Amino acid sequence: MNGVDTAAVVRERPRLRADARRNRERIVGAAREMFVEFGADVPLDDVARRAGVGNATLYRHFADRRELVHEVVLSVLERIVVSGEAATAEEPDAFAALRRFAHGAAEEKVAAVCPLLSEDIDKSHPDMVAMRERLDGVIGALVGRAHASGQLRADVGAGDLMMVITHLARPLPGTRCAANEQFVHRHLDIMLDGLRDLHPTPLTGSAVELRDLRGIGQAESHADKLANRRSSGHANRDGNG
Repeated sequence: MNGVDTAAVVRERPRLRADARRNRERIVGAAREMFVEFGADVPLDDVARRAGVGNATLYRHFADRRELVHEVVLSVLERIVVSGEAATAEEPDAFAALRRFAHGAAEEKVAAVCPLLSEDIDKSHPDMVAMRERLDGVIGALVGRAHASGQLRADVGAGDLMMVITHLARPLPGTRCAANEQFVHRHLDIMLDGLRDLHPTPLTGSAVELRDLRGIGQAESHADKLANRRSSGHANRDGNG
C-alpha cells in the first residue's frame, strides 16, 4: 500500500467511548472463553450474559455471529503475535524464546481458532490477511533464529511447531477435560525437547504416574454418576406426576 502500514490501517476502528470499548472487550473475551468451552454455536444470549451486558449491547457491537467469530479469531491471533514479539525481544536464548512463544500460544488456546476458521468468515478480509502475515513473520523469525543457533532440528519447520502446539492444546468443545488442562504445559515441554538434542528443558510440574490419571478418571466418573442420578430423579418425578 505504497509504504503505508497495512496492519495499522486495517485494524483502525472508529473511536469508542471508554465504556463502549470496555463492553466490546468484555464481549470478545466472553465469546473467546465460551467458543473454547462449547464451540462456536454457543447461544449469543449466553455470551452476553457471561460478558455482563444486555443482548442489545452485544448486537450493537456485532450484527451477527459471523462478525463476532471474526473478531474473536483476530483477538486470539493478536494476543499470540504480541506474546511472540515479546519473547523475541526479551529472551536472549533462541530456544527459550521459542519455548516461551509455544507456551503462550497454548495458554491462549490457539487450537480453538481452527474450528472457528471453518465458520463462514471472510478469510480474505484485510484484517485477517494482515494478522496472518504478522503471525507468519513472528513464528518464522523465532524458528529461523532457533535454526541459526543450532538448537532446533533442521528438519523441523514453523508448521511442525504450530501443529505440536495445536494438537496438545486443542480443547474439547462442550467438555472440561481436567487432564488436558492440567498437563498441557508439561507435555508441551516434553514435545519441545523432541525438537532439539541439547540442553533438555526443565519440565513443568512433577512426573505424572498412571495413578494420577486414574484418580482424575475416577473423579470424573463420580461426577458423571451424580449427574445421572439427578437426571434419573427428575425423570422419575416427571413420570409419576
